[in-house]
Amino acid sequence: MLAPERRTRTDLLVAAALVVTALVAASVVWLNSDARGTTSTTWDGPVPTLAAAQSLPRTLAELWRAPSTATTAPVVSGDTVATADGGAVVGRDPHSGEERWRYDRDRALCAVTEAWGDVVSVYRGPRGCGQVTVLDSGSGSRGAQRSSDADDPIRVVDAGSHLIAFGESRLEMWRSDLVRTVEYGRVDAPVNPGAQPRSGCELRSADSGAEVLAVLEQCANEPANRLTLLDPTPDDSTKPEEFASSVLPEAGGDSRIVAVVGDLTAVYLAPDDNDGPRIEVFDSEGVLVDTHTLPRPAGESDDPALERGGVLVWWTGRDTVALSTTDFAPQWTVEDTLGNGDVMAGSLLLPVEDALLGVDSRTGEPGPRIDVERGAVSTVNVAVAGDVVVEQRDDELVALR
Repeated sequence: MLAPERRTRTDLLVAAALVVTALVAASVVWLNSDARGTTSTTWDGPVPTLAAAQSLPRTLAELWRAPSTATTAPVVSGDTVATADGGAVVGRDPHSGEERWRYDRDRALCAVTEAWGDVVSVYRGPRGCGQVTVLDSGSGSRGAQRSSDADDPIRVVDAGSHLIAFGESRLEMWRSDLVRTVEYGRVDAPVNPGAQPRSGCELRSADSGAEVLAVLEQCANEPANRLTLLDPTPDDSTKPEEFASSVLPEAGGDSRIVAVVGDLTAVYLAPDDNDGPRIEVFDSEGVLVDTHTLPRPAGESDDPALERGGVLVWWTGRDTVALSTTDFAPQWTVEDTLGNGDVMAGSLLLPVEDALLGVDSRTGEPGPRIDVERGAVSTVNVAVAGDVVVEQRDDELVALR
């Protein structure tokens, strides 16, 4: 029979040292982890279904307001309105503004938007605006997450099945599980050297459909912006598959991508010495297939067109222009609007000075004008949550009913 093993003082000291080392390592990991600076308060109560408005209201009164500096348009997802300020994303009751859930980090928010029926939050990290978390709109519980290299600041564009996130030098596309499908532009540590078709260009505008990702960029020593058309779902996300790329014929001036539908891309071009303001339409091979003139130049806005009431509605930065969903031909124009609108009770609600204007989305025929007192604001973007109208007024969200 073997004698029981005796532990010496040295053995005990070594074991204690190992325990201390493990605790120190765990503490270091925790101190540097996202979890240390994150507070997540979820909601497990009922979320009443919002009833759609049956008619446009004659009057509107303010229900509540809250700061939302990290959004550019109201985030209405499911039956929740989300606000985003500082490092906190808050899910609110649309009627009362009361807090249902909160996701708060000790990092600053770069952008928050609605996608796939959820709320997508993008935070600033050590490598730019690349720390992304999907939040369930009803409960605020965390879903998919990703962390990657990114510019700061960035813009996030909803392209339907995917999100586009891009800054001046780098672009990514994400699907609903936040898996990256495209990496384009700057790559700090390229796994596949030479995979990017060009580098050092400034990304100006982007949009995508199911068949084409369109990027407008300004490259050194080129007289005008370059339009690059890419596969939105290449076999390898680190190797962009280019359909076509060419410099636009007009030197200087303002240009931006308006919309991508099917294999067609609409690009706005500012007036030059030869032509007035116009939309030029390119196929997937970069061939110009159509040109549509506009009544007056666009203002300062980078927002692509949105589908509203069966037409593409584009806020140019000064006017709202409805475009055909097949060939981008202008259908109607409402001048002097303040931002993007939304559909309520079958009408398109457009923000204008001191009011909301109901418009027939098919014809552009103006309808009821609902007075709204806003004070001094520069941009107003509108979303509808049931019978509640939510306005993003610069850096503040205001709910009306």
